[in-house]
Amino acid sequence: MDSFRSKILPVTTILLGIVVLWYVFAVVLNAPFQRDLDRRAGVERSTLEFIGVTLSLKKPTLPAPHQVAANFFENTFLRSVTSNRSLVYHSWVTLSSTLLGFAFGTVLGILIAVGIVHVAALDRSLMPWIIASQTIPILALAPMIIVVLAAIGITGLIPKALISTYLSFFPVAVGMVKGLRSPEINHLDLMRTYNASRGDVFWKLRLPTSVPYLFASMKVAIAASLVGAIVGELPTGAVAGIGAKLLSGSYYSQTIDIFAALVAGSVVAVLLVTAVGLVGRLTERAMGARPA
Repeated sequence: MDSFRSKILPVTTILLGIVVLWYVFAVVLNAPFQRDLDRRAGVERSTLEFIGVTLSLKKPTLPAPHQVAANFFENTFLRSVTSNRSLVYHSWVTLSSTLLGFAFGTVLGILIAVGIVHVAALDRSLMPWIIASQTIPILALAPMIIVVLAAIGITGLIPKALISTYLSFFPVAVGMVKGLRSPEINHLDLMRTYNASRGDVFWKLRLPTSVPYLFASMKVAIAASLVGAIVGELPTGAVAGIGAKLLSGSYYSQTIDIFAALVAGSVVAVLLVTAVGLVGRLTERAMGARPA
């Protein structure tokens, strides 16, 4: 009961509040269009009837939550996963570039962190540029990456994965730098007392100590990688993927499809972050960490 009150109840309350506000804004934003339709048709409606109509428009300015939920359910569970209208199909296309970019970004981030921790010159010269790289808007950078890679014949999955890599390597690099530097001074002194080599200090002290930091940063990185994959689908004119679904919805003013695709992206993000967190807990437990 205490767990329900402390964890589930606050989240549920906020979620219900968001849904209520969503309905209110849906009525407010859809009302002018419906009022204009009624005026032209010479139709007069009661307040409740008018609200009901504004929440059931086929192309609303802001779709109601139940419209988004119905569209999401239909295109997720009632369609073949090979259909171009299936959100499972589009999510899988985006997921493939997300995972590839996440893998590249994680490896790159770890290598950069190891170099920064062990080479003082890299710490002074490379770290400022890594931080500066994240100030460039990805929406401005993505088209340039796509164009440059297309000019040398690289298209398809790789450009989108590299955009995901660009967003995902940074949190891993920063987290691993902090993790590799987290051992206490007395532990490092003890390793020196035993005449341990730099390799021994790394493998037996720095790396095990950095594992919690690594998985914490990987949860941020996997979400950033998903964002990169979606953004990467926009300038390529892709016909599949969550980004492509958002783009086609904006072309044809299918706001319900747009919001359903956003929900699909959110579900994928939650599943990915949860999976990384689960792997992290299992890894720490296998290394002898006590469960929290």
